[in-house]
Amino acid sequence: MQHTQSSQAEAAYAAKAQSNEKAEDALSPQQKARQERMSVLAHAQTEELIRLWKTLELDPGCELLRGPETGLVALRGCIGGGGAPFNFGEATMTRATVRMENGAIGHALMLGRDHGKAKLAAVIDAMASDPEMEEQIEMSILAPLKKLATDKDKGRAAQTQATRVNFFTMVRGDD
Repeated sequence: MQHTQSSQAEAAYAAKAQSNEKAEDALSPQQKARQERMSVLAHAQTEELIRLWKTLELDPGCELLRGPETGLVALRGCIGGGGAPFNFGEATMTRATVRMENGAIGHALMLGRDHGKAKLAAVIDAMASDPEMEEQIEMSILAPLKKLATDKDKGRAAQTQATRVNFFTMVRGDD
């Protein structure tokens, strides 16, 4: 009985993973670019995001349509990657939606309680809907943020590597 439930859970997990891959393949290039942009903005440090934003020297007018507001999202997990999903907690999340003067709408969702960062990310999202601004935002904001994230990851990897311990077993001869 236990084996059957485990097999069913693994089959359901595999089907869901395949479904997610198909959904990702169905995204247009614009949707994939926006998905990556929103991920970079959500993971960025607030101070760096503001510093890079100021380099553009823009002060666009916008109207807040929603938020910024903070709430909770449920977190789910699977034991061993193939077990049945279960709720294991909640995380604080902030969202914002803005409408720019030109009518473009931008959204932002991110972990934490930083209302200013959520609003700025929504403004950047809305401005990036214009192809000319999208290129400028990519070069002035997103590329430096990606480089900072890569450098940070390399620093962590080097620090981890420095403390790595290699365990090995020596085979002794028979006494």
